[in-house]
Amino acid sequence: MPRIECSFYSEVLSKVVSMSVLLPQETVESLKQNREVKYPTLFLLHGFSDHHNTWIDSTSLQRYVEGRGLAVVMPAVDNSYYTDMVYGGDYWKFLTEEILLKARTMFPLSDKREDTFVAGHSMGGFGALKWGLNKPEVFGAIASMSGVADMVFHLENVRKQENDKKRALTLVFGENDISQTENDILWKLEELALSDEKQPMLYQTCGTEDFLYEHNVRFHNKSKELNLSTTTEFLPGDHTWEFWDAAIQRVLSWLPIKN
Repeated sequence: MPRIECSFYSEVLSKVVSMSVLLPQETVESLKQNREVKYPTLFLLHGFSDHHNTWIDSTSLQRYVEGRGLAVVMPAVDNSYYTDMVYGGDYWKFLTEEILLKARTMFPLSDKREDTFVAGHSMGGFGALKWGLNKPEVFGAIASMSGVADMVFHLENVRKQENDKKRALTLVFGENDISQTENDILWKLEELALSDEKQPMLYQTCGTEDFLYEHNVRFHNKSKELNLSTTTEFLPGDHTWEFWDAAIQRVLSWLPIKN
């Protein structure tokens, strides 16, 4: 299947950024029909210290996507936690106001909610939950793999330490209280449960040996308390690519792809 790596100028970030895209392979016969095709799309978000090619480099994603009729868009966002950083770029604005529009302009991607999905691992799991729960009108399905599923709880713990993790998160959030903001995932779950909006499908998975396991249990419990229909899979495993290589296969099988 076609794999495209492209760079473009971001007006929001005032710099050149990169993203990788996987597209279904059309046959010669289908191309002769000259029909307009708009593909269901998975926006697949990377983790901390990763980039737009990490999912392709670290898993067999390209092989797993083959034959599903699904496009996969993987933007690079540095270590921003998909947030308008206190000391850095406006990556939340970039994600919500620029990348969706530019990706759909550059490539034949469906703009229908039921064809648009978001997923990610670790920092990208947080990004997927944040983007999907703040924009439920955009996404038909949201999947988090070993995600930071409760950032309020995570920040409380990290701010008690003195290490690189605290310094990295300080660049993103400063000393701000993020409770009841777009970064408060459990609060966004409460808003979703009370909303008249059509609710996206939710999926979460995490290894039982993962340091973020407790975060994911908190997300699961909150979903259950709110009677949200969330598919949860807690399986043996740690915060590793071995776990995520298996997890992305489960996510792809779970997605409601209509061809």
